[in-house]
Amino acid sequence: MFNINTNQKAIDQLEKNNLQEAMKLFKKAVLERRDVQSLTNLAWMYLHEEEDVQAALVLVTEAIELEPYSHFPYSLYGELLLRYERFEEALKYLLISISIEPTPEAYHNVGVAKYYLGDSAEAAKYFGLAAGKSDFTLYNQVECLIDSGQTDEAKRILGTFDENDEDFIGEIDLAELYAELGLFEEAIIWFEKGWESYYKTPDWIVRFVNALFKTNQLNKAQILIKEAIQLKEEELCKVREDETDEDWTELDKQEQVRELMDEIKEYESMIERVTEGVLPALKIEPSIEGGCYLFGCQRHEHDEYKHI
Repeated sequence: MFNINTNQKAIDQLEKNNLQEAMKLFKKAVLERRDVQSLTNLAWMYLHEEEDVQAALVLVTEAIELEPYSHFPYSLYGELLLRYERFEEALKYLLISISIEPTPEAYHNVGVAKYYLGDSAEAAKYFGLAAGKSDFTLYNQVECLIDSGQTDEAKRILGTFDENDEDFIGEIDLAELYAELGLFEEAIIWFEKGWESYYKTPDWIVRFVNALFKTNQLNKAQILIKEAIQLKEEELCKVREDETDEDWTELDKQEQVRELMDEIKEYESMIERVTEGVLPALKIEPSIEGGCYLFGCQRHEHDEYKHI
């Protein structure tokens, strides 16, 4: 009879969604042998199943010290370092990961590190290596191209977004990129497409209003602001009428009331601010990408780590 090891038993329990039993077995594997496979797999479980970043970092640090030949520990280590905003260190290990085996996740995360280190041109390059057809990695690439003055390339890529793609970023996000490039007519088209389906907030409506102002459509801007204020006032009335409970206290309620009233004030002064050229900068906050770095994962057909 074929004898399966502790790691394979743990993977099997994970596939069956028996998370507690899987965790016990992954821990047992570490007790049996503290090697690259057991340490990396338990670190991955701590991160993705228990959200214990510190425990994951301690384990994968030990795995890295064993100088593994697989990219898994380096990819995971880089991801964890990004979470601690240790961007220089993260970059070092993500580049090692890529030198072993390039992956979209590692390329994306190098882009994140480069962006926060202030190198938008390099960030754009790496986001481009990881980007899909119309996803947020491509969005990050375009914004970084704009930041680094590569507007022609940004415009070219912007024209490739497909609203029918399953990973399409969304109409308003695309509109904001057009507006950032000063392509206000195109921006208005996408703002209008997203107007009914998006939750109304001042941060993106101010860009819509600015695009209308730049194209001499101030009356239309005033109509949109009036609608936004009306919706916000209706929301405010509902919040004031809602009853509080242990999950949503009176303090929570008053905080939301204040936030809604602040938003209404923003709308009321929006035309004045836009006409005076006061517009908040568009800032991206690129997310960290993770992957499956489990040795022996059946679903992703990962081999177990072989000692050489």
